[in-house]
Amino acid sequence: MRTLIVCCLSSVLLLTLYLREPETGPVHLVRAGISWVATPVRLIGAGIARPFGMVGTAFTNLTASEATLTELKRENAELTAKLAELGEAEATAERLEALVGISSTYKLKTRAARVVGATSDAWTHTLTIDKGSSAGLAIGMPVLSAGGVAGQIVELAPQTATVRLITDERSGISAMVQSSRAQGTLRGQADGGLRLDYVPADMDVKAGDIVITSGLGGVFPKGLPLGTVASVEKDGSQAYRTIIVRSPASARANEEVLIVTEIGQDQVASVDEVRAANGSGATTPDQKGDA
Repeated sequence: MRTLIVCCLSSVLLLTLYLREPETGPVHLVRAGISWVATPVRLIGAGIARPFGMVGTAFTNLTASEATLTELKRENAELTAKLAELGEAEATAERLEALVGISSTYKLKTRAARVVGATSDAWTHTLTIDKGSSAGLAIGMPVLSAGGVAGQIVELAPQTATVRLITDERSGISAMVQSSRAQGTLRGQADGGLRLDYVPADMDVKAGDIVITSGLGGVFPKGLPLGTVASVEKDGSQAYRTIIVRSPASARANEEVLIVTEIGQDQVASVDEVRAANGSGATTPDQKGDA
């Protein structure tokens, strides 16, 4: 106890002298000497201790990462799921907006349906939708995708319906080239393509022309987009052109479609248009009705 009191009094006395004397005083000189001797020792000690500190820090970080790894994985999974959900919602909104746009543009009475199945092989190209006779649908009703005509209902059940796509070989739609009004029949091909048949060789048709429904037969409303002309071939010995048509969008890629439930009189070809088409030789018995 006596030693402690002596040390405390000495410290107070030295501190008082240190604060009162000039920088060249004896206490300042002693402090400077001690600092000069101790500095190398302190640096050496710090250098020796640094690797041990780094190892300790790394161990601490490793332990912390291991402890929070499960939580971080969970948060990452939640964020990924939310991002996917937002992306899907945005894509769905864009598709529905396009469908609403085509229905509004052509002033059609339609009913929406979701695609629940598809069949594609060498003989058939069809879709199955989640609406049927209980929803007021009927065989023969046209089906639209965001890009235009997708196909036509050919089979019906109370809760579902089968849609034959325009790319199916058994499909045939009365069509015309929008610019020249050249009439023909758009048929599906085995390879999933489209061909416009029975267009007279003297009609003006070129690549890039838009092909639309003609309204003949009264099944498909007049003026709906079917595709664009991809190529035109003319054989001097043939009366008709060979016209390949590119669909604006694959109906199979759509998840929602519209079924045209009613067609107005102004949406089908007039009597004069039918006579003109028949007089030009552009139509065939196939064009008495669409299939």
